[in-house]
Amino acid sequence: MESVDVCVLRDLHAWLAAGHSALLATVVRTWGSSPRPVGSMLALRDDGRLSGSVSGGCIEDDLISRYGHTDGRSALQDGQVQSVTYGVSADEAHRFGLPCGGTLQLLLEFNPDLTILAKLLAALDQGELVTRTLSRSDGSVQLQRATVPAELIFDDVRLVTTLGPGYRMLLIGAGSLAQYLATMAIFNGFDVTLCDPRREYVEAWQVPGVRVITDMPDDAVIDFNPDQRSCVIALSHDPKLDDLALLEAIHSKAFYVGAIGSRRNSAGRRERLATYFSASEDSLRRLRGPIGIYIGSKTPSEIAVSVMAEVLAVKNGVLLSSSMEVDKAKNLLQSA
Repeated sequence: MESVDVCVLRDLHAWLAAGHSALLATVVRTWGSSPRPVGSMLALRDDGRLSGSVSGGCIEDDLISRYGHTDGRSALQDGQVQSVTYGVSADEAHRFGLPCGGTLQLLLEFNPDLTILAKLLAALDQGELVTRTLSRSDGSVQLQRATVPAELIFDDVRLVTTLGPGYRMLLIGAGSLAQYLATMAIFNGFDVTLCDPRREYVEAWQVPGVRVITDMPDDAVIDFNPDQRSCVIALSHDPKLDDLALLEAIHSKAFYVGAIGSRRNSAGRRERLATYFSASEDSLRRLRGPIGIYIGSKTPSEIAVSVMAEVLAVKNGVLLSSSMEVDKAKNLLQSA
């Protein structure tokens, strides 16, 4: 499943190529509570068709009323860039469905250059990370290859966004937990790869849209080449499969590396990696386990919810309370 941003850009390109007028709206600033984060994008076609979102629907309705009809085509001038702010007053916040005190600023690009948009999509399809710089004064766009993901920059003169491959997840072990976790990851926009050299497990795999490989897991991690938008999660419960894969993963750029297992199993895994593979204390700090946030989960589906929640929290830069960690939460319950 492609990321929402890529889907928006792909729809925008298709509409412009078909002769429609269209605009691209990007959330560039928020104040207080906001329904969508900075960087969220929406494409609006001249007949009112939408792709993406910038709010819960009320702001979209306002944009449609202004630009999403045949008579509004005259307002969609090629290369024009406008700024619009919603929710300055309490009345506006209520009208546009924004939370109390919520304000957001959009930058609207009218009929972006089709050639540049095609080049951007071609680069993204090749797995490249691309910086897109928009000049507010004349609507011109510059593309440049990037090396690391970066936060959106808007200084009232230019808008700089870094776009690239969607988030990726590598799962080791094809059990029932992996099937639930893969399903959740796909719906959250992750491209999922499953690795399991055990034929009997692979033959039972039932989740479509997942790339399945049967290499040895440590080789799979190397080939996967985890970057800052990648996570590696070991779920096989078999040290022969998990340990070497985790050893490769904790030395990679992956934003999340974790393994399923009890507190005792997790402690034993760390001891093995340190004793037999000379894993340093610093590298072992990158290894999460037991994984997930504590929700009292027992079944594979509940555990998958717990793990996916932790992955998303780390991805989104949320600092979780130590009381939400599985091992600490269980220790507190036992001591109570």
